[in-house]
Amino acid sequence: MTVDERGSGAVRTGTRALVAGEVPSRVRAAVLFLHGGRADSLAPSRPWHAAALRMRPFERAVASALPDDDVLLARVRYRVRGWNGAAADPLRDAEEALAELARLVGAVPVVLVGHSMGGRTALRVAGASSVRGVLALAPWCPDGEPVAQLRDRDLVVLHGDRDRVTDPVAARSFVERAGAAGARAEFRGVPGGDHAMLRRAGFWHRTAGSVVAGMLPR
Repeated sequence: MTVDERGSGAVRTGTRALVAGEVPSRVRAAVLFLHGGRADSLAPSRPWHAAALRMRPFERAVASALPDDDVLLARVRYRVRGWNGAAADPLRDAEEALAELARLVGAVPVVLVGHSMGGRTALRVAGASSVRGVLALAPWCPDGEPVAQLRDRDLVVLHGDRDRVTDPVAARSFVERAGAAGARAEFRGVPGGDHAMLRRAGFWHRTAGSVVAGMLPR
């Protein structure tokens, strides 16, 4: 991936925002994973960064929880590591990935799974017509985040009570506001859970698998 760091964001050249796994012969739905990042950074995002690697067990857990092989699993490839204020760089990447996904498999329902900054991104793009639900893992939910886009969507937020990076209280408040705006919203605390989702990892993974499987159409 090559990036141009002029201005407040980066320009994608020579690559796509969507990284898809094996495409089934018949695709009834898709799951799109969005890893975390940083509040501010124009450094290129790389697949070997810890934030990206942290999502691999969740991908495997979701794959194991699905009864059939007709769901496409894919990832968003960010250009840069940071949200970067008003630039909201990962937001543009996610929107591009959703468009690429539609071109690849058509208008299938999509569930978004995002961690930290990726959780914030997933929540922001949930208004896309293809999105059926969002599983947000320890999401970054600053004050004033919009919720109207989550109307008629399924939303589950998992957040550890020992998280010292993103605020579980803010995430719970976000869920309450989303519910009031028409989302089917649920907050699930993870006792002893940390931001990296290493403490009680098995619980995080199993819960993610069951939640995503429940959001997908049968």
